Amino acid sequence: MMRRLLRLLLLLVLALSVLVAGAIYLAIDGTALVARQATFTPAHIERARWLLARNDPRYMRAGVLRTVVVSQEDLDLTANYLANRYARGASQIVLQEGRATVRASVALPPNPLGGFINLDVALRETATLPRVERFQIGSLRLPAFLCNWLLDWGLSRMQASANYAAAADVVKQVRSRGGFLSVLFEWNEAVPGQLRAALVDEDDQVRWRVYQEKLVELASQPDGRRVVPLDQLLVPLLALASDRARTGDVLAENRAALIVLAFYVNGKGLAALVPKAQEWPKAQRHIVTLNGRTDFTLHFSISAALAATAGSPLSDAVGLYKELDDARGGSGFSFNDIAADRAGTRLGEWLVEGRGSADRARRALARGLGEQDLMPDVRDLPEFLTEAEFKRRFGGVGQPAYQAMVADIERRIAALSIYR
Repeated sequence: MMRRLLRLLLLLVLALSVLVAGAIYLAIDGTALVARQATFTPAHIERARWLLARNDPRYMRAGVLRTVVVSQEDLDLTANYLANRYARGASQIVLQEGRATVRASVALPPNPLGGFINLDVALRETATLPRVERFQIGSLRLPAFLCNWLLDWGLSRMQASANYAAAADVVKQVRSRGGFLSVLFEWNEAVPGQLRAALVDEDDQVRWRVYQEKLVELASQPDGRRVVPLDQLLVPLLALASDRARTGDVLAENRAALIVLAFYVNGKGLAALVPKAQEWPKAQRHIVTLNGRTDFTLHFSISAALAATAGSPLSDAVGLYKELDDARGGSGFSFNDIAADRAGTRLGEWLVEGRGSADRARRALARGLGEQDLMPDVRDLPEFLTEAEFKRRFGGVGQPAYQAMVADIERRIAALSIYR
């Protein structure tokens, strides 16, 4: 009897193994279903800012129903950017009347079965949340009822969780009409704290606190100065990252150092992302400059953090949008600030490119880094340009004269000693 049970168990294990192997084989493809790059423009960033301003959580009342409407273009671009950045893949979203189709391709490491996992999903509108009509992975098509059961199970688990319950109940209905997605939601004041707590994992929170405490130490030097050059904060933070990386993750340490510095420079404070940071030591406030200017510091540090965490396309677009906004009524368009954006982006990219670049950064720190190593001399570049003057002299973004200026900026940054 025992022998029969063992034989049956072995057959079940073998059958399950064959089914799993067959599913994996069917799920992997040799070519990508979707292959496209996401490119942000200042117009996209402006629409995103407008959308966020209209739905700013700080001004929402709990229990009030609101509707946010997003165009197919913006939704598709955002999803494709996230797929490019975080999944080494691409995606495409098509909205129809009462339906939506989502296609995505994710690149796999080298293997004998194929290079991509392709998803093809069709969603149908209901009175509340969408339901799955089709869910296909490669050549493997999953039953719609199974997909919907898994969605319901996942939602119920979120609703029962102390960390996600408020967020799970926010969205009440999703509709697709005329090329726009409208989401009806009911705001809950507990959502921001829950989302922020989930946004940064515990390991990163521990890292951030280490660099915050180092920043407190650096900002409390007893020399009485109110103005501090950026390199006098950045270099010690990166040196700490280098030391900690000997027994840890060098890329994560570099990211943490850049994030903590950026939030100090822009005055927001880390509590904007991590609620626990309210209880952390507070660094004494200083005026932080780069090449003698505070605006360069803001551009440089924020772009470095964006590049280290979200990739350079978004960082470039955010910086470019700000300059166009300045040209419409602020300080004016400044190629100097574009240079600070690009220099910060390059540093952020360099510090998280891989262990090889991190090792080069360690050697550069050992030699000593100053402001002249972080950003080139750009005093001769045009700035304070009105929108009309900018268009008269350079024709607008993307035009040959503009591109020539950007290419010159890139050459100057590439000539910095740390990148040679």
